[in-house]
Amino acid sequence: MSAVRMLVAAALLGVSTSAVAQSDVARVIDEGMNRSQVMSTAHELVDGIGARLSNSTSMRRAEDWAVAKMQGYGLSNVRREGFEFGRGWDLVNSEVRMISPRPIKLTAIPVAWTPPTNGVLRAPIVIAPISERRHFDAYRGKLNGKIVLISLPGDGSEPTDPYFRRHDDAALKKLDEYRQPQHDEDSLEERLKRQKYAADLDQFLASEGALAWARISYRDGKLVHGAGYTYQVGMTPKLPGIEIAAEDYRRLARLAKSGDAPVLEVQSDVRFVDSDTKAYNIIGEIPGSDPKAGYVMAGAHFDSWAAGDGAVDNGAGSVVVLEAARILRTLGVRPKRTIRFALWGAEEQGLLGSLAYIDRHIATRPVPANAAADQYTSYWREGWPVQPRQGYGQLKAYFNMDNGSGKLRGVYAEGNHAAVPLLKEWMNPFASMGATAVVAAPTGGTDHVYMQSVGVPGFQFVQDPLDYGARLHHTNIDTFDHLKAADLRQASVVMAGMLLAAANSDKELPRPPLPSKPLPTDPFKYDYPKDR
Repeated sequence: MSAVRMLVAAALLGVSTSAVAQSDVARVIDEGMNRSQVMSTAHELVDGIGARLSNSTSMRRAEDWAVAKMQGYGLSNVRREGFEFGRGWDLVNSEVRMISPRPIKLTAIPVAWTPPTNGVLRAPIVIAPISERRHFDAYRGKLNGKIVLISLPGDGSEPTDPYFRRHDDAALKKLDEYRQPQHDEDSLEERLKRQKYAADLDQFLASEGALAWARISYRDGKLVHGAGYTYQVGMTPKLPGIEIAAEDYRRLARLAKSGDAPVLEVQSDVRFVDSDTKAYNIIGEIPGSDPKAGYVMAGAHFDSWAAGDGAVDNGAGSVVVLEAARILRTLGVRPKRTIRFALWGAEEQGLLGSLAYIDRHIATRPVPANAAADQYTSYWREGWPVQPRQGYGQLKAYFNMDNGSGKLRGVYAEGNHAAVPLLKEWMNPFASMGATAVVAAPTGGTDHVYMQSVGVPGFQFVQDPLDYGARLHHTNIDTFDHLKAADLRQASVVMAGMLLAAANSDKELPRPPLPSKPLPTDPFKYDYPKDR
């Protein structure tokens, strides 16, 4: 073949490939916008099953439901991947009432993984603000037979910013600013001490004869959360714990300051679930045509807290992952790379599901010999060197959704500057839908973090914040009503399109260097002595 004919053939091939790609984008948009099932899927999960606390009875129902969904869509290799977690915990019923100096039903919730009251507990309160171990001595001999309110009441706070907002160009531009990483060798020790503090506080209160404890909700507006972290076998507290709405808590504190201590009745009807101490990731895939090309992946955490129905955190991300899978499977795509879909377990307790996946399939890290078994996950990111597993290079791109139900506006590049041009190329077809930004700023607190920590190109989408952080995150009003249908349809389309582009691209996202142990950012830092 002559050089001219070869150039013409190559050009024609390029046009054909481009046309096919554009055709795929059009089909993804058509299916995702005109025949979307994302809200009916959300209804089944959020209204039908509800809260999905790790290892709870409702989480087991949700896991069965998700497996059935993936199988119904025709995904391959649908499976549960288990990892050791701890006890399940069901919130059956609860009620907290002030019975003197006047009867009032309080807005309150049991703290997750605290024990039941075994009936109605009636006792006076005592205000005993305790936040560090050094505070214990001030209350010795004063707590017997009391319900101990351990938080400072503080003052009411009215919002100065709107609860509900969307990103404008200025907000997106602000995210596109490089932030230097910070490393502090003392941070691990402090985290471990904070983790142990809950057990120390429970032990102190029980030894002083307290009957229960209560804390103030960290948001106003009669919002409660109930988050707790004593889920490990053998770590269950002795005393029931409750969280009281800020307005009700402050009323109790004022009454205690001005007269006789109010008397509360507390009924915490909760039960532990110990049939299986493993939590599970739910995984399915669309097989790639080239077994040597690796795979791309999308994920969202499937668990929630127990106060609401887990709608925006993170039912939204979960149903978008499922809808992206449905769209691509319905279209019968044959990607070059396998496309894998993951619903992560136990994210709320420390990204445990995605960590288990990375540790099993991607890379591992040494844990100090003196680390206790319950400290494994805390030490994981501090272990050096990173030790890649055989599958380290197979994961080519990971996309995560976990910031509510706001539409996707772009993706955090997470400091991987070399990946920016290709991410922009893949996202470009969805610019008219508002997905345009590839921003330099990192973001944390969700399931791409451990991938980033071992040098895998894992990314979290930028989303419109709506009222996610203002009032929905972990609260009792995290229900279906706060899901935005138009935004979730857009998110499903963008996620499906990005996955398909990543799976078929002749280019791979550049990988950052394999991480090595960093030096302290400030080697000359001094600090005050920490509470022991």
